[in-house]
Amino acid sequence: MDFLISVAIFTLSLIFSLIKSFSILIPLIIGMILFSLTAIHRGHNVKSVTGMILKGMKKSLSLMPIFALIGIITALWRASGTIPFFVYYGTSLMNPDYFILFAFLLSCLVSFALGTSLGTVGTIGVVLIVLAKGGGVNTSIAAGAIISGAVFGDRCSPTSSSANLVASVTETYLYDNVKTMMITGIIPFTVTALIYLFLSKNNPISITDSSLLDEISVYFNLSYATVLPAITIFALALLRKNVKTSMFFSIVAAFLICMFVQKMNFYDIIHTMILGFSLNADSTLAGIISGGGLISMFNVSLIVLIASSYSGIFEETGMLNDIQGLLEKMSNKIGIYLTTVFTALVTGAFCCNQTLPVLLTYQLMNKIYIENGLSKEDIAIDLENTAIMTSELFPWSIAIAVPLATLSADAVSIIFAVYLYLVPLINIVRLPALKKHNKNLIA
Repeated sequence: MDFLISVAIFTLSLIFSLIKSFSILIPLIIGMILFSLTAIHRGHNVKSVTGMILKGMKKSLSLMPIFALIGIITALWRASGTIPFFVYYGTSLMNPDYFILFAFLLSCLVSFALGTSLGTVGTIGVVLIVLAKGGGVNTSIAAGAIISGAVFGDRCSPTSSSANLVASVTETYLYDNVKTMMITGIIPFTVTALIYLFLSKNNPISITDSSLLDEISVYFNLSYATVLPAITIFALALLRKNVKTSMFFSIVAAFLICMFVQKMNFYDIIHTMILGFSLNADSTLAGIISGGGLISMFNVSLIVLIASSYSGIFEETGMLNDIQGLLEKMSNKIGIYLTTVFTALVTGAFCCNQTLPVLLTYQLMNKIYIENGLSKEDIAIDLENTAIMTSELFPWSIAIAVPLATLSADAVSIIFAVYLYLVPLINIVRLPALKKHNKNLIA
């Protein structure tokens, strides 16, 4: 009962914070305090509970250098002209009759390069939605296509914080996960593209505003050298180099391009790496291209650390044992993957972000996977196909609320963000657990 009361208060604090637009850190801290008090109520002393919290946080410490590198790389890719290059040439090559499809594909490309859905929406997404509004395209459909493309890279890019989080939590190799995500994402990607192709035919863009593109060419030297940071990280990824190594060399390449191609001085580059890239406030591009930097990852790092503390408390106290028992019975009836989908939906509905659903779903389902002889890689890919995707289906979740606000789009756009639900739905047919251990249920 004490655990349920803590969950109820935690959930209410999440809802209240969302309504009041408070930082997600506040309810997360409240939750950590509540679950700590529950552990103390069950007989654990303050010292042991503190150890539980630190043990949980320790699991995510390996992510902190990666988060730092992500912050730096997203700033330097802006400053070096890498992102402006993609925006400029991608948009300029657009066929007006296939705008919706193009918005999806270009967002996929940029999100895979950046590894962040928010960064993608805040850069190329803003440009595309401006073009859609000016060209008479249904903005809900356009926003849905942009969000689908943004989530594509957020799910499977080696520079994605969510992909690195799943790899860290499950103790799996990132690039193996990326490969599996590509395989399990082929059919959802293809179906999504076909849907947007159909929608494009009914929503052609009538006019295009080239003013933003003209301004990009004024502020940046769009030499082909500007794509070197992206080529570097993709090439090293193909060579299966450590993600931190890949990002480091991409940062070095971007640093040199900033200095020798964009003619930035050393001080400005360092300033950009720490505080992010920014343009003159009078520039139309200021709110589109600006962003990134080491400091930009501080908030997400705190969110991951605090959310990770829950796993330490739950693991050591056995608070989730009763729920795990119910999920185990469910998995015997409908299969492990479907149970994972259900768990991800429930946790995503009240957690309001991506991090906690991933951690809670893993905490609740990991034992079931192990007992059924499934590997770490199995639960890793299932987390990517469920918790990462489903957390963005709820309008009150920060994971989708921020992109919608950035695009000035309403919740109807989620309906047209078809990639979000095609990935978990289409992968139901895989039913990896059923194929391996419950063959009698497949028939």
